[in-house]
Amino acid sequence: MKATMVAGFALIGFVSVLLLCIGFIMDFRSFDQTQGGYEPPYTDFTGQPIHWQELDTTTMGMVHRGYVVDVLINCRSGMMTFDVFGMEIPWRSFSERALVVHKPRDACEERGFSPRF
Repeated sequence: MKATMVAGFALIGFVSVLLLCIGFIMDFRSFDQTQGGYEPPYTDFTGQPIHWQELDTTTMGMVHRGYVVDVLINCRSGMMTFDVFGMEIPWRSFSERALVVHKPRDACEERGFSPRF
């Protein structure tokens, strides 16, 4: 009986961790779907730039809601922050490539923000 319970709890733990990892992978792949174009003038990329109109507006900018990870975009500073289970992890500001390919300044201005990045 005890071995069966341990095996059952181990299976539940394994499935939980597996689903969490799948959620992480799906979230990261869904935000930036472009590849290439890493050298100036950043024009030879493939894939779709970020669809800013699909993101929610917040008091500081925008948020891309994922299954596990939310990506917070600060439209004033250009800082991207990961929100994982309520814990915010500052990541980085937009790169030159991101500014050219994804055009976050334009998206922030369309939402009424005054970007300083």
